[in-house]
Amino acid sequence: MKFLLVSDLHYALKQYDWTAEAAAGFDVVVIAGDHLDLSGQLDGSVQIVVILRQLQRMAQAAKLIVSSGNHDLDRRDESGEKVASWMDRVRRLGIPTDGDSIDYDGTLVTICPWWDGPRARAAVEAQLARDAARPKDRWVWVYHAPPDDSPTSWDGRRHWGDADLNAWIGQHGPDAVFCGHIHQAPFKRGGSWVDRIGSTWVFNAGSQIGPTPAHVAVNLAAGEAAWFSLAGAELVRLDGPLERTDIDALPAWMAGGQ
Repeated sequence: MKFLLVSDLHYALKQYDWTAEAAAGFDVVVIAGDHLDLSGQLDGSVQIVVILRQLQRMAQAAKLIVSSGNHDLDRRDESGEKVASWMDRVRRLGIPTDGDSIDYDGTLVTICPWWDGPRARAAVEAQLARDAARPKDRWVWVYHAPPDDSPTSWDGRRHWGDADLNAWIGQHGPDAVFCGHIHQAPFKRGGSWVDRIGSTWVFNAGSQIGPTPAHVAVNLAAGEAAWFSLAGAELVRLDGPLERTDIDALPAWMAGGQ
């Protein structure tokens, strides 16, 4: 199964266009949160309408998964915690999103919302425990924040990861976690787009300017993942220790192979 991971597009519509065009080359496209641009001139409600149209178009080209990030929170729930309530509108488009779990021929994908307090955190914990008991060949999580003390959460000065995620990875040991949130991590000395915690692979494509988003392509069957950005391209094998290798050509499975 071939995944395309992007995140933190922040209303960069040309990057949504690129993702829609690239989608046909993958089995599943994952947008791991932070769709809105809080510093933009357009009101968030307007941005949401436009993004929903983009997602609807993208979902016609490939299976699409969408999660929320901290920039996507648009109201408070009855307990006073911030939530991305518009993810319900994403779900009504037939796109799996926050709180959903979906099985693709034995690969179970658990989609976690950005949580802002104990109530939502407890819901995520229960969701992971519930999916841990489900039969599956592989288990992938979509979780906007990367784990703490990981190069995927390093901004050049400090780590900004989620320590609860570390604990849940240690408890459940998923095969992969698709993240975002820390834009700079792949581009900073000491940071990276990929990490391995025990047997779990963690991916954060990062965020960049221009019409093409930084992105990670993951082929679980081939046991490879590749990162593409303005800073270059790298590949890791998933069947051994973490070793990043510079590449100047697409892997065979992205160039028309399996």
